[in-house]
Amino acid sequence: MGTIAQIQDGLLLLLGIAAVVFEGWTLIDAVRYPARAYEAAGKLSRPVWLAILGVCLVVGIVTMRAVIFSMGWLAVAGAAVYAADVRPALQQVTGRGGPRRRFH
Repeated sequence: MGTIAQIQDGLLLLLGIAAVVFEGWTLIDAVRYPARAYEAAGKLSRPVWLAILGVCLVVGIVTMRAVIFSMGWLAVAGAAVYAADVRPALQQVTGRGGPRRRFH
């Protein structure tokens, strides 16, 4: 295997690992909120989101070495929807995640 191919393979592996870490983080974060919070936020139910994120994590693990060439993107997209839409709504409903103080 040539040097460029080794670099590409290594970068794809790092990207896959980052995707799996992100998907795992979203699943762990989703577990932290009670079922009532999902209802109050007007989102899909907690079991549905846990199932979606669990499937995303499994797909991410299976496609880790080829995340950009396979269904790995769908797994990242599912986790991204949770992180960008559902999580902020849950934080607002539960009072978590208010403005953070920045120290300069």
